[in-house]
Amino acid sequence: MRDMIKKTFVLSFHQATVQQPIAYHLIKDYNWIVNILRARITPNQEEKGMLVIAVQGKRQEIHDGLEYLTRVGVNYQPLAQDVVWDEQKCTHCTACISQCPTGALSVIRPAMEVTFDKEKCIACELCLKVCPYKAVMMRI
Repeated sequence: MRDMIKKTFVLSFHQATVQQPIAYHLIKDYNWIVNILRARITPNQEEKGMLVIAVQGKRQEIHDGLEYLTRVGVNYQPLAQDVVWDEQKCTHCTACISQCPTGALSVIRPAMEVTFDKEKCIACELCLKVCPYKAVMMRI
């Protein structure tokens, strides 16, 4: 498991590639473990499709999968954003807890203290919208 890596990518699909089973091939042929974070793919429309995925796999299989994306005409770029939690700004109001789909932000009871587990965070940005104290930010 030492050569396993985790990356997050934004994939851009052109109209010609929207109908292709891209994710299927990444999973089946390249052994990618895929978590779809966001998607906007509309067949029969002029606009590009967009998919944000967190992937895990062996370094070489991730590399080979990226080469496959290039061959089929799907543009990709690493997502260069991280959620940062500023414990000094946090008042532990827990407004963010119910918005976090992965449990990256959670509360320790009975102390009612908010904690942040960066490993669980998928950078969905839902917490940013509800934090009244701006204790959660995006680092680009």
